[in-house]
Formats: sequence, C-alpha cells, structure tokens
Amino acid sequence: MPFDPDRVTTLTFDSYSTIVDVEAAETALADRVPNPEPVSRLWRSRSLAYTFIANQIDAYKPFYEMNRDALQYALDAHGVDLSTEERDEILAVYHELDVFDDVRDGMNRLYDAGYDLYVVSNGNPEMLESMIEHAGIGGLVEDTVSADEVQTFKPAAELYHHAADRIGTDIGELAHVTAGYFDVYGAMHAGMQSVWVNRDGGPWDAFAGEPDLTIGSFHDLRDELV
Repeated sequence: MPFDPDRVTTLTFDSYSTIVDVEAAETALADRVPNPEPVSRLWRSRSLAYTFIANQIDAYKPFYEMNRDALQYALDAHGVDLSTEERDEILAVYHELDVFDDVRDGMNRLYDAGYDLYVVSNGNPEMLESMIEHAGIGGLVEDTVSADEVQTFKPAAELYHHAADRIGTDIGELAHVTAGYFDVYGAMHAGMQSVWVNRDGGPWDAFAGEPDLTIGSFHDLRDELV
C-alpha cells in the first residue's frame, strides 16, 4: 500500500542509527584498537544479533548490558585485550553519539506541523534519557518507549503494540521512522505505517516487502506529510 499521510497523527522514531549515529562509536575504539573499523562493525552486528536471539530464547537483558557483551566479544574476536575500565569507557560513548545533521531541524519542523513525536527504542531508559539530552530534542519529544518496559526487543510486534498503548493512539495512526530494515518490517507487521530513513542511498533489503515510504532525511518526511 502507498503511504497515506492522512492516517498519520503521531510519529515514532527509532534512536540508534536513526537519530544518532552508531558508527561514531568507532572513534572511541580508535585510541585503543589498532584497526577499529572491523571491531566496530562486529560489535554492532553482534549486538543486534543478541537482541534477535534473546527474543526467541527468553534471554532478555537491558540493551546496555547486551551491548557490553557484544563489545567484549568483538574485542576477543580480534585479539584485543583491554581492561574492564577501558571497555566501559568505550561503551559509554553510547551516551553521547553524534546526532545526524537533519534531526533537530527536521523534528522541529514536524513538531511545528502539529505531530506528536515519540521515541521507540531497544535502548533501556537510562540510555534513552541521555540520548534525548545529548541530541537536544527534549522539548520536541513527548516521551520515550523502551523495550525494557516489556523485556522484548524489536522487531517483535509486542513492543510496537505496547508503544501504541502507552501513547494512547490507534496503531494505524502511527508512522514509525527508522533506518533499520528489521525495524521497518516489525512496525509494518504490527500495523504501523513504516518510514525508512535511507541517508546513504543504499539498497533496500526487500526479502519481505517494501517500506510504506522511503526518505533521505527528516526534512523529506515533513514534505510528505504536509
């Protein structure tokens, strides 16, 4: 189905890779790891894999702990021996990741257009609080909804339904904005419209359908909605 802007009253946003750039975590590795890029990529991919597996085997942990375990695995896999203190210093970068250039202005324009804005994320509440503060969007976002509240990660439908219940809006009136392909599919499966943020012009992973809308920046979303 084509994207229907007339149905949308509320926008939910993913956090990591959508509002803030997880690739910036590589910078925190650079001072401690000889070749940080593959370590960073393995860290991120393992972190996501742990969330998918946790949903299936009831092995939930708060995302910060999952992320710590994934970082340790990536360091071990590349033969990097760091102290617990050094590892935790790297992990702490998730509290101050770089904000994408279009986020503040784009969300401000959506807010001014009358849309209620929320964040729906795998991140635990402490992570989301620091992300909102660091991103400077606290005055725009009504609230955050964390996977920690239902102890279930994306793309499980339970989290998206919980978000709709918490927000108090019919799930069919929500459009979920995310850079994650699995998050697009999860939102659509739960009954939301999906908006894929494709800032780098990469290909869509079309094994199970297409997003309702693809945008290059948050500014494009404002233009599509109004």
